[in-house]
Amino acid sequence: MAQTADKFLLNRLSRASLAVLVALAVLCALLGEPLTAACAAAAAGAIISGRSFRSGRSVSPWPMIQKLFFAALILLLMTSFWTGPWALSHWLYGLTLVAFAIVPRAFAALITLVMVALAVTAAHWAEGIADRHQMVSALLLTVLLSGVFVFLREYKTRQLAPLRRTDELTQAASREYLSADLHKEIQRSEREGTDMSVVMIGLDAHASDNDPDEDIRSILPRIGRFLHSQLRDFDTYYRAADLQFFVILPGIATQEAITRAESIRKGLGTLLETHGMNLTVSTGIAGLNIGDDSDSLQQSAANALRRAQQQGGNRTQAYSTWSPVTPSAQPRAEGSAP
Repeated sequence: MAQTADKFLLNRLSRASLAVLVALAVLCALLGEPLTAACAAAAAGAIISGRSFRSGRSVSPWPMIQKLFFAALILLLMTSFWTGPWALSHWLYGLTLVAFAIVPRAFAALITLVMVALAVTAAHWAEGIADRHQMVSALLLTVLLSGVFVFLREYKTRQLAPLRRTDELTQAASREYLSADLHKEIQRSEREGTDMSVVMIGLDAHASDNDPDEDIRSILPRIGRFLHSQLRDFDTYYRAADLQFFVILPGIATQEAITRAESIRKGLGTLLETHGMNLTVSTGIAGLNIGDDSDSLQQSAANALRRAQQQGGNRTQAYSTWSPVTPSAQPRAEGSAP
C-alpha cells in the first residue's frame, strides 16, 4: 500500500504543480517577463510528459519529450546568467532534485556542477548586487542538501529492494526478478531434462483507445487474481509492463502451453467483457530450446505476442510456428470470471 500511496501523492502533487506553473507562465507573460514565463512553461511541459502525471507516459515517446522540456529549462536558466545573474535564482534551488528525477545520475551530477559553476562565475562579475555572496552560499547549501537527499533515497531503495518482491496492484512478481528466476528455471529444466515454456500475455492496446486509464488500472487487480487462480502452485507470473504479464510454466511443452494460454486468454476476455470493458487479450508462447537463455526466451515470447497483435489481436501465437492458433473471429469461450 505504501507504493500505491506514494504514486497517488505524486500524481496529486504533479497536478497541483502544473496548475501553479501554468498560472505563473500566464501571469509573467502578461507582466512582460518572457524569460520567467518560458521557464514556467518548460517546467509545466516536463510535468505533463512525466509518468507521475499519468502512468501511461512511462513508455516512448514520453520520456524523450520530458527530457526535451528539461533541456529547454536548462538553456533558459543558463540564458538568465547573461540577462541578470539572479533573475531566476530561485529556480536553481530545485534544479538538482529535478535533474536526478529525470536524467541518469551521471548527467544530473554534471548538470548540477555546470550550473553551480555558472552561478558562482556570474556572482563574481555581478559587483552591483550586494547580496550575491549570500545567494551563492544558499545555492551551495541547497545543492548539498539535495545531494544528501538523493543519496538517502538511493540507499533506501537498495535496502528495500529485496522486500518488493510482488507488484502491489496485481500481486504478480516484480519484473526485477524475472530474468534471475527464469535463468534458474532454465538451469533446472536442462539439469532434469524436462520441458519448459513461457507465455507473454498482453491487453491489446488498439482496443483500449476508448477506455480511460483509470478503468484499465481498476481491472488489473482482478486480472492478477484470475491468473493466480489459473496457474499451478509452482508456476510464476510477473507484471512485465503496464498491460503485459509474463508466465513461466515449468515441465510443460509448447503444445500444452498453447492450450493453457488459449484457456487463459479466453477467460481474461470473459472477465473484461463481464466488467464492460472493450478490451481483447493476446498471448505469445515460446518453448525452451537448446541454446536459449533468459533474454532470448523473453524476446521470443515478446515477438510472438507482437506478431499476434499485429495480426489483429485477440489470438494466441506460438513463436516457433508463426501461425495463429485461434483467429480473432472465433467467439470467446463461455465461462465465469472472478
